[in-house]
Formats: sequence, structure tokens, C-alpha cells
Amino acid sequence: MTQEITTPKQGIISDENYSRIMGFVAGVFSGVMKNTVGHPMDSIKVRLQTSQGTGRFTGPLDCVKKTFQQQGIRGFYLGFTPPLVGWVLMDSVLLGSLHNYRMLLHKYVYPEHEKLPLLGCVVSGVMSGWTVSFIAAPVEYAKARLQVQYDPSTTKYSGPLDVIKKTWKQKGVRGLYKGLISTLIFRSNFVFWWGSYELITQWFKKNTNMSDPAINFWAGGLSATFGFWTFAYASDVVKQVVLCDDKYDGSFKSWKSAVRDIYTGHGIRGFFKGFTPSFCRSFPANAAALAAFEFVLRTSGAKPS
Repeated sequence: MTQEITTPKQGIISDENYSRIMGFVAGVFSGVMKNTVGHPMDSIKVRLQTSQGTGRFTGPLDCVKKTFQQQGIRGFYLGFTPPLVGWVLMDSVLLGSLHNYRMLLHKYVYPEHEKLPLLGCVVSGVMSGWTVSFIAAPVEYAKARLQVQYDPSTTKYSGPLDVIKKTWKQKGVRGLYKGLISTLIFRSNFVFWWGSYELITQWFKKNTNMSDPAINFWAGGLSATFGFWTFAYASDVVKQVVLCDDKYDGSFKSWKSAVRDIYTGHGIRGFFKGFTPSFCRSFPANAAALAAFEFVLRTSGAKPS
């Protein structure tokens, strides 16, 4: 993923352990960039996904207009705190575990290869997605609950901690992890993200004279937008519906019920409600995030994975 840079020995920490740690540190910078750039469009996406059949919005532009009229700029950043804290934590775990899984597979499964082959990149991506799901589930639950509070006069939660407090009091830890199965299914699509990221990165290196930061930026944005969201979006819609509707208990059976209900009520189009803002958000948010991640790894002298 990165090019190795010769640096002084990192004290008593071995080069390998230093690289493992830096994977998590670099993920922090990725999380900050992703949330800052992408949250407004994410709010529009969630509102469109969860308002199907209500007639509340006629489309993305109508959602933007009504959100601004009713709540101002603040309306686009409702639920900003949980993903800010959450994305920092989630991207640290996601990209840190990705970096470590890649290093482990390269060392123990593909030691004869100069660099990790595509299959190793894909397996590492799926494993990192499943790993971060256990952190993402409660964070995304709090975020989704806040994002669908349309009317200030009927606000149920005052903030992310209030969501957590009330959910814990009413339903315990199971309530906070209501979206775990949906999150695991959604993040299984990381197979497409990290596989395409590797392919696009290698194509740019072979066919262009672009700098490493530029390659990271374009590969990050293109792989997330076309490699990941194209395949993962439908499962994201199901996840948001499960998180925001109390009739679904979070089991796999209720996940299937949500799929059936969406299809019965809206057909195939129901699984792509809010796709436009998500698609528009994906490129800049993920391009900036992965460029930041790779930049920190590269400048810190961490070993390439």
C-alpha cells in the first residue's frame, strides 16, 4: 500500500511492531478527514433512505432545501459527534487492522511474494470490515437515530450520549448492537473496495507518472465510489431501515423481513433510495481519507503492507 522509506531505528520498538502501531495511528487521520468532508451528504442519504413512503421528500434536492429551511446548516450536521468520534475510532481499527492483516498474510501465507497478491488484499479487506463492525454497530445506531430527527419540536434525543443512555436503559447492550448483523453483511462488501483499490493503484503506477499522494487520492475515491458503493448500497439501505424502525429487532430473520418489506413497498428502486447523495459523498470523503492514511504511513516510515 505504501513505499518504504529509510528512517532511523524507532528506539526499542522493532520496525515490524512500529509499522503495526502506525497503521492504527494513520487511521485516526483518515477518520477525521472522512467525517468532516462527508457528513452533510451522509445526513441527506439517511433521511432519504428512512423516509420512503412518507412523502416527506421528493428527492435529494428537496431534502437539502427542506433541511436547510427547517434547521439551517446545523441540520446537515445533526449526529456529527458520534461519527466524528466513531470514524476516528472506526477508521483507526479498520485501516489499522487492514494494515496488520496484510502484513500477517504477506509474512505467513505469501512469504515468497515480493508484495501481497490481490487475493490477500481482498481477504484482508473482508477481515478488517468484520473486525470494525463490532465498533461500528453502536456508533451507527446513535448516528442514524439522530439523523432522522426531522422536527425540533418532537426531538426524542438531545445528543449521542442521550441515545446511548436511553437505549441502554430500555434495551441494554442488545439495543445498542441492534444493527450488528446488518453491519456485518454491509461490510462484507469490503471485498469489492479493497480489491478494486489495489487494482486501481497498480494500474495508475504502471500507466501514469502520478505521484503517490495523487494515486492514493484517486484510487481511494474511485474504489470506494465504484468498487464499493455500487455493490454495497442496497445492504446499507436495509441496515439504516433496521436501525431506525423499532419493529425490527436486529436478528437475521428481521433483516430478511426488512429486505422483504422494502421490496414489497417500493420494488428494486427502494434499495437505491438516497443513492445520489451517497454517490456524490463517497468520492471526496474516501479520496481524502485514504490519501491521509497513506500519507501518514509513508511519512512515518512504516513498513509497506
